[in-house]
Amino acid sequence: MFRILRLLFLASLALVLIVLALANREVVTLRLLPPEAGEFLGLTWGMQVPLFLVIFAGILLGLLVGFVWEWMREYRIRSTAVKATRKAAYLEGEVDRLREKTHGPQDDVLALLEKPAR
Repeated sequence: MFRILRLLFLASLALVLIVLALANREVVTLRLLPPEAGEFLGLTWGMQVPLFLVIFAGILLGLLVGFVWEWMREYRIRSTAVKATRKAAYLEGEVDRLREKTHGPQDDVLALLEKPAR
């Protein structure tokens, strides 16, 4: 059911993007700076591209900036998770050492049964 919904969503998204591209085929000039500032600074760079490419590039650039921003924002959460994982592994080892120390040597079969699976 979800696979069909996903395929329907992707097909409708593709259709919308194709219609958007066909409706915006006009060629526009993409400039680095406004014409007056470009002439003043000597940077009159510009290129002719279809409008739908400018729209799609803007969408992709926005997604990229959003992904990087979110990745940087979650750095603290990832760092805390790594520290907690290391601490949990250390404490599990400490519990095993204390268990061996207090219970003394055990039968090998019983030691395998009591050891938790990881």
